Amino acid sequence: MAITASMVKELRERSGAGMMECKKALVETDGDIEAAIEHLRKSGAAKAAKKAGRIAAEGAIVIAGNDAGAVMVEINSETDFVANDDNFARFADAVASAALAGDPADVEALRGLELAGGETVEQQRAALVAKIGENIDVRRFVRMPASLGAIESYLHGKRIGVLVALEGGDADLARDVAMHIAASNPVCVSESEVPADLLDKEREIHQAQAAESGKPPEIVEKMITGKLKKFVGEITLEGQPFVKDPDKSVGKLLKENGARVAAFVRFEVGEGIEKKEENFAEEVMAQARGAGHA
Repeated sequence: MAITASMVKELRERSGAGMMECKKALVETDGDIEAAIEHLRKSGAAKAAKKAGRIAAEGAIVIAGNDAGAVMVEINSETDFVANDDNFARFADAVASAALAGDPADVEALRGLELAGGETVEQQRAALVAKIGENIDVRRFVRMPASLGAIESYLHGKRIGVLVALEGGDADLARDVAMHIAASNPVCVSESEVPADLLDKEREIHQAQAAESGKPPEIVEKMITGKLKKFVGEITLEGQPFVKDPDKSVGKLLKENGARVAAFVRFEVGEGIEKKEENFAEEVMAQARGAGHA
């Protein structure tokens, strides 16, 4: 059967695949549009499987919310160029909306959720891999229920996202705290939440350093205690200097406003994945300080 330009055009519009791929699929299926679509889907899944092992450390953080709470999702790509592609952005938004509406238990369940058009998240991901030519990964998500408090979110571009649940205070305070978390990357809210193994490791480091000082044991212990206190202040949200007013701790800011942070989550694109080093936290901090003096 002769493959016409109009047939190729129709298949492109329906599948989103490239012109040459569409023409080849039509030739393979003797001009049967429905069979060609199925052929492209199978081809796309095969291509996606081949690309699955490639490192995807770029991408975007996407947030969606409603009265019941909010979700934050990380979708990865291999390059920043693809992360800024409209097709990638639409897919990421659709995944976040699905996570919000579907309440999946984990990433595997999220991948099985149905999107508009009847395809699952995983099917659309595979189709996007075939279309764009890069590995794309639905890496992780988190849900924060409204029962924790007033939920506020903050996005620094597409690379850093924060959800924070605040009891008391107001929306402006919640947003300031979310921006601070994006900039300063605390480990936890307060001293009582600092993981014991983290403190033990820090104590070991300072004990080894102090042992070489030759000072009396009681002085050494005071030195270690002081350094641990400083460390806790640096890694806890309440202990950190507030980015918009470094003379005041976040804990003091919250107390002044009769507020308490019930929970927070911070995602940064590609954290924990092998990639080139870029300090986006520093960029956020500079922006936050600028906003404070505006």
